[in-house]
Amino acid sequence: MKETFRKVSARISFATGNAYTFLLALLVVFIWAATGPLFKFSSTWQLFINTGTTIITFLMVFLIQNTQNRDSKAMQLKLDELLRAGSGRNSFIDIEDLSDGELNWLDIEFKKIHNSQDTPNEVMHKLHLKIRTAHEIRRKQKSS
Repeated sequence: MKETFRKVSARISFATGNAYTFLLALLVVFIWAATGPLFKFSSTWQLFINTGTTIITFLMVFLIQNTQNRDSKAMQLKLDELLRAGSGRNSFIDIEDLSDGELNWLDIEFKKIHNSQDTPNEVMHKLHLKIRTAHEIRRKQKSS
């Protein structure tokens, strides 16, 4: 079931993300608007486009979210592999598990490093210690 959904959502996301699909949707809206005088701009005429767009939007939210989740996870795994294989700092692996507050704190720390007169190694050493501490706290919380 999950594999079928993944394949279908990937195909639909690809199909809906191109110019021809957009032009088709635009054509549908123009045809609908052009038929307004024919149907005397009735409630049924308005309900037709409202219902259609609501249903499509509702279903597309789930397909797009699935595709974004997969893409984000794949990107995260690629970045983790680069950190493990290269000269990057392993302490940054899994920082996506930190809270929003902790991520904001890291952002502020990196801005300080960028603007700092201190040597980058000293500041980075302090930063890595704080990240390791946060990881250890999270691991302990997960295991208990």
